[in-house]
Amino acid sequence: MNGQTDIAVLGGGCFWCLEAVYLEARGVTRVEAGYTGGGMPHPTYEQVCTGDTGHAEVVRLEFDPASISYHDILEIFFTIHDPTTLNRQGNDVGTQYRSVIYYQSDEQEKVARKVIAEMAGVWDAPIVTQLAPAQAYYKAEEYHQNYVEQHPFQRYCACVVAPKVETFRAMYAHRVK
Repeated sequence: MNGQTDIAVLGGGCFWCLEAVYLEARGVTRVEAGYTGGGMPHPTYEQVCTGDTGHAEVVRLEFDPASISYHDILEIFFTIHDPTTLNRQGNDVGTQYRSVIYYQSDEQEKVARKVIAEMAGVWDAPIVTQLAPAQAYYKAEEYHQNYVEQHPFQRYCACVVAPKVETFRAMYAHRVK
């Protein structure tokens, strides 16, 4: 690790799923659950869950670009959620669960467009992942941070999150910490 980090902000359903996977990814140095994309400052989980704030549940990743590229971050992203379902991941329904990439720079936007084009050939249905410039980000409540690690046997974690983590481990064994 060279000491320099970059940021990625991604939404792909419940933030617990993305968080659990990226916590295991080599080169990702920090993962935080939060909210972005809406107009309300400092929203709460309860407010975001209504779907009225415009915010998406997201993860904010700090990563070492010398260890993992932004392209690889996005490739993992498209593997662990369904980018073809609008405002939905499984039983999680609403705009807060949308598939979205919040790019931090022109270069990230360029890479994201390239990865979306590459993934269009992988999925049978059209990709509906939104691409948007970074917006005000708000850290989610503490009880959402490292949620799966704290509650591995909770039903949602065991039935929904764990299979995504296993998919990541199987497909990206070379990327697991």
